[in-house]
Amino acid sequence: MMTRIYLIRHAEAEGNLYRRVHGWYDSLITENGHLQIKALEERFADVPLDAVYSSDLFRAKTTANALCAAKGLKLRIRSDLREVNMGEWEDNTWAGVNQVHPELLTLFNHNSSRWQVEGGETLTQLRDRVSNAILEIAADHDGETVAVVSHGMAIRNVLAKFLGQPVDETEILHGDNTCVALLEIEGERVGIAFHNDNSHLGELSTFKRQSFWKKGGGALSDASLWFRPLDFQDYGKLYYEARKEAWSSIHGSLKGFDGEGFYHDAVAQTDRDARAVMLAMLGDQPAGMIQLDFWRDVDQKVGGIPFYYMMPETREKGIGVQLLGEAISLYRKMGREKLRLRCAPDNDRAQRFYKRYGFVKIAEEQGSRIPLDVLEKKIGY
Repeated sequence: MMTRIYLIRHAEAEGNLYRRVHGWYDSLITENGHLQIKALEERFADVPLDAVYSSDLFRAKTTANALCAAKGLKLRIRSDLREVNMGEWEDNTWAGVNQVHPELLTLFNHNSSRWQVEGGETLTQLRDRVSNAILEIAADHDGETVAVVSHGMAIRNVLAKFLGQPVDETEILHGDNTCVALLEIEGERVGIAFHNDNSHLGELSTFKRQSFWKKGGGALSDASLWFRPLDFQDYGKLYYEARKEAWSSIHGSLKGFDGEGFYHDAVAQTDRDARAVMLAMLGDQPAGMIQLDFWRDVDQKVGGIPFYYMMPETREKGIGVQLLGEAISLYRKMGREKLRLRCAPDNDRAQRFYKRYGFVKIAEEQGSRIPLDVLEKKIGY
């Protein structure tokens, strides 16, 4: 009998938004990703399902659980449905990888069978692992209809394998978040009725906001940043001027601006930990900076962000969110579960930005020289 398997990519997750390498790294679903999940649930409202499977990674389980809840099914977990193991690249930015391993990144981008990094796996190993899992699921559900939630590279490569395309000749394009493929399986024979179908997403599509995956793409909004500790000998003046410009643009004047205080506080923090101020680089040019306070509110498992800044020429380009990704990467490794920052209530642009990416107002800062909202974002699982 024929088994029908809906093979689904997980919803938009942190790696997709922050342009970071997330294979086995266990990232969260973004705010837009949760909207995509609702759209996926609506798509499957009238589709009978006998079982739902997922990779054991949070982003896949979260996507699959929505289908389970709607159908009254228990989620079945298989670790062999995971994304490709990216080894030592995990949770680096794509631009950071390009700084160190440009040749290997080219191989990866061309889906090469010769690609492999330290601690990772090959694309051939990925294909074999995921295809075996799918065929086992089909055998266990002969004649039934099953949803399987997996990951982008995993789905792309397993579809190509079922079509008989070698690794180096993969013609399957990258699929959007929550895109759907339908496999029709009888024994070892696998037919593909359709794939990469994202018709349920509309304006929620991740790909509609990106062009790096398209031939000839490369908009600034899709550019990947890389990060390095800010060296005050080389970039101290840049830091000071950034603080000055930010204050003036928010408050309309330099009244109350304590440039020396900001500067010396930042230097003292970087003396304790060089990562306390990270410089965001776009190629070989500074694009912004983010200051972190590793020592405040530690008992509350909070990571603080005293200063979040983009250079004027890189603002409103859709890349500033990657600074948030860097902060999350560093703080999550420290066991922090929340991000916290202060923002002037009349700084409309910043307020919109933080709200868009999941920050909520929890209080008003007491004793500050100017009115400040205390904003917070959950980053724990």
